Amino acid sequence: MLEQGTISIHTENIFPIIKKWLYSDHEIFLRELVSNAVDAIQKLRMVARSGEYGGDVDHPEITIILDREKKTLAIADTGLGMTAEEVKKYITQVAFSSAEEFVQKYKGNGDQEIIGHFGLGFYSAFMVASRVEIDTLSYKAGATPVHWTCDGSTEFTLEDGQRTSVGTTVTLTLQDDELGYLEPARIRELVRKYCDFLPVPIKLDGEQINKQIAPWKSSPSSLSKEEYLEFYRYLYPFQEDPLLWVHLNTDYPFVVNGILYFPKLRPDIDVTKGQIKLFCNQVFVSDNCEEIIPRFLLPLRGVIDSTDIPLNVSRSFLQNDRTVRKIADYIAKKVGDRLNELYREDPDAYVRSWKDLGTFVKFGSLNDEKFKKQVEDILIYRTTATLSTPAEEDEWSTQGGIVVDGQAYTTLKEYLERNKARHANRVYYCTDEVNQATYVQLLKGQGIEVLFMDSFIDTHFVPWLEQTYSDVKFLRVDAELDETLIDKDQSSEIIDPGSNKTRSEQIKALFESVLKKPKLTIRTEALKSGNSGDAPPAMILLPETSRRMQEMMAMMQQQLNVQLPEQHTLVVNTTHPLIQNLLNLSQGTIIQTSGSSETAALVEKLCHYIYDLALMSQRGFDANGMQQFSERASQVLTQLTAMAVR
Repeated sequence: MLEQGTISIHTENIFPIIKKWLYSDHEIFLRELVSNAVDAIQKLRMVARSGEYGGDVDHPEITIILDREKKTLAIADTGLGMTAEEVKKYITQVAFSSAEEFVQKYKGNGDQEIIGHFGLGFYSAFMVASRVEIDTLSYKAGATPVHWTCDGSTEFTLEDGQRTSVGTTVTLTLQDDELGYLEPARIRELVRKYCDFLPVPIKLDGEQINKQIAPWKSSPSSLSKEEYLEFYRYLYPFQEDPLLWVHLNTDYPFVVNGILYFPKLRPDIDVTKGQIKLFCNQVFVSDNCEEIIPRFLLPLRGVIDSTDIPLNVSRSFLQNDRTVRKIADYIAKKVGDRLNELYREDPDAYVRSWKDLGTFVKFGSLNDEKFKKQVEDILIYRTTATLSTPAEEDEWSTQGGIVVDGQAYTTLKEYLERNKARHANRVYYCTDEVNQATYVQLLKGQGIEVLFMDSFIDTHFVPWLEQTYSDVKFLRVDAELDETLIDKDQSSEIIDPGSNKTRSEQIKALFESVLKKPKLTIRTEALKSGNSGDAPPAMILLPETSRRMQEMMAMMQQQLNVQLPEQHTLVVNTTHPLIQNLLNLSQGTIIQTSGSSETAALVEKLCHYIYDLALMSQRGFDANGMQQFSERASQVLTQLTAMAVR
């Protein structure tokens, strides 16, 4: 026996606490010990480059050996090994790491990265082991093998060893409640999770079990599209292929490598939870990158690898310091650059991806002023502009618009310029193509262009646009009627000598008396019809301010469906044949003599039915509303068919 001694412990690093609580997950021990083994191999390569070692460094490997009978797990490497003095210096002094000292000594002798900067990783072994042994032989000429043993107390034994090849083997005698780590499947799982991309082969039962190649460390020009996609499928199996990706590669003023993917945004994706994997020198650290990824990019997927991101002792908590903020800015800029590149070089692909990309771009514009300036010229909107001929499509494209599958897209700047003669500084937009189809068709019939802002983020994005474009008024299609939609020359304003009221006043009075809704405003207008005669008999208008207030309250109360405000406007179209026929029915002699007549009942049902149709065009009914509508529709149709067959 060469020596017996006591491990040196600083008061701030009490050994039992380190042994028991060093990491929240016990499985981390394998990552730490394999990382140490990779460090040892990288150090030997650096020593060889300096000319201090002439042995083989071209066939490195790490071997994991499981022995169920002995309850041991061993990790053997072909690294530089240690002398007895180095074991005492680097192993028996807790929290002393040799990595930085070594890097300083051999700086400039190679580009291998040294993983360890913490000095506590080795002691993670004691979270799962009742005894830890080290068998090591240094590369140094004349070195003798060393055997070190510790049972988890502060006592250790250092003696002559039996190892005959340069390198180190760390052997753990596992605690009884940690024997699951003797299962080969469990070891393969942990290597895949933490060590898959380490640049040294890791073998178990004679088979290499890690991929070894880290694509994000490669030059972007050396990777094909299929290789990028294969890497994504490997990281996120059973997912749809991504829309596009951004390759990060910089070493100044900080080191960041990575590949970030834009996924298709399915409804079940939590946009507030990051899914980017954080690595440090190709060692997996965490699935949590919230502090180094701008908030609006959290739904991105992929890998970020950096040695300049400060980690705490467990390597799982990121410190929010100046470097991290600079890295976040760099990532946001690279994403903005990539989006602009796609917009310029492949606008069709940009448009086809916009349904998903738009969420990132809009959210980024809301939250990051620098990013907003980067992307403000590539914010696009689907529009109702009809392009029916190739010549029209060509003209649209020359004006900066994009046409894909016959559908036109435009920027807000182009929209305002194109429509300044018709409605200067007004933007008409639609948030629900189905429920607002009547309103869209009415505007489109009069040549008014409507933008579709129908993603979930647009509820917040439209108010932001109003702040950005303070001189522009944004109006949802159901907010108010443009003057061009109203026919001012209709004869409906002629006074009826019998009632001394205009037809409009008579229609308004009829609906007020039947519907009996004091908070409902009845408004009569002569609406113009386009070529298809698409002006409805009635429609609901929701004033922009009150509607937004209702939506905000619903959001604060976490209501899934926004209720129709009680105070809304029913616009009755006095030029529609249904409304004219209804007025004529109401003025018949039978209904005038008896309010309970068959005709009077039909008029009431028709008024409710017309109001229901207007509500249905605004939004769908709930179960009770649909039942009432179905009953009324059945009654109206029954009565009309009965009258027709008489």
